[in-house]
Amino acid sequence: MRRIVRIAAYCLIASISFACALREDTPRSVILFIGDGMGPDQIEAGRAYLGRALSFESFPARAIVRTDNAYGEVTDSAASATAMATGVKVANGVLSLALPGSGEELETILERVSSQGWRTGLATTVYTTHATPAAFGAHDASRVNYDAIADDYMSGSRPSLILGGGANGLDEVEAVEAGYLVVDSKEELASVSMTTTIPIAGLFGTGYLPYEYDGGPNVAGYPDLDDMTREAIRLLENAEGGFFLMVESGLIDQAAHRNDAARMVGEVVALDRAVTEALSWASDRSDVLIIVTADHETGGITSVADTGTGNIPAVTWTTTGHTATPVDLYAYGAGSERFLTILDNTDIHAALLELLD
Repeated sequence: MRRIVRIAAYCLIASISFACALREDTPRSVILFIGDGMGPDQIEAGRAYLGRALSFESFPARAIVRTDNAYGEVTDSAASATAMATGVKVANGVLSLALPGSGEELETILERVSSQGWRTGLATTVYTTHATPAAFGAHDASRVNYDAIADDYMSGSRPSLILGGGANGLDEVEAVEAGYLVVDSKEELASVSMTTTIPIAGLFGTGYLPYEYDGGPNVAGYPDLDDMTREAIRLLENAEGGFFLMVESGLIDQAAHRNDAARMVGEVVALDRAVTEALSWASDRSDVLIIVTADHETGGITSVADTGTGNIPAVTWTTTGHTATPVDLYAYGAGSERFLTILDNTDIHAALLELLD
């Protein structure tokens, strides 16, 4: 009942404040935000901390999305991201291969639009070869085959822009040999000219970026999620065909696995700032589609007690693992009306194909 009331309230807000953003236009640029592990109660916790709705909660299109894997089991990030990227359910741990099944490579939405002349980007607060970005740019039977994932990036999908933690299969030497311009700090990323045509790899450190609660990536000289979003848009927007950008707030999941409410909330707030950057850029454009969703819920939150603006809410956890809780999806801009009927994570891929083909 609580979710039904909440959805009704958001729909009323959307109809008033974002009615003009629910359009039937064909998008020329797509920005897909994924909050790893971000279920509806993670969003509620972020809202309680901020004392306001998150930037994406008033988007005009809203849906509730199932996330189970090919066997109807609780998903992991690899299987769920594969479903979004390819429209096909797979087993946990699998990256964009038909498993169960023939084992053939499944074309991802990133690969599809790249073949149509679009520029593409992957940005994350975990390392670049982690499961969620890997499902969009690589094909492997195991999400932990980091060297093979990096090889797929460099010689296969070749995203125009890769931003996130370094190492774990992808290092500066390999990226340079593959023809990428490598940067390793927030300052270097900001200094890259928007006229640069060679692909760019931002490899920041050797793993997860610092939690917002601990000072955030900036404390180490790395770009925060909103920095990465802003710079990625700047570097991709001059594409002649258009661009596709996947932005992952990957540490929501890591904090939730630890039942760490403070760090989890900080990463939800970081995602809110990143979406705000995209909205600011898209505000005077009619050809941009922004989607915000999650791959799954982590932690099994059952209640969120609001303790006031600026305070970490009291959260009740039931597990340190993933759950089958459906996640929310929000869409804004060109083609956003198509996402009103989304029911399953595979429908995200189907909707994008309908809009972009």
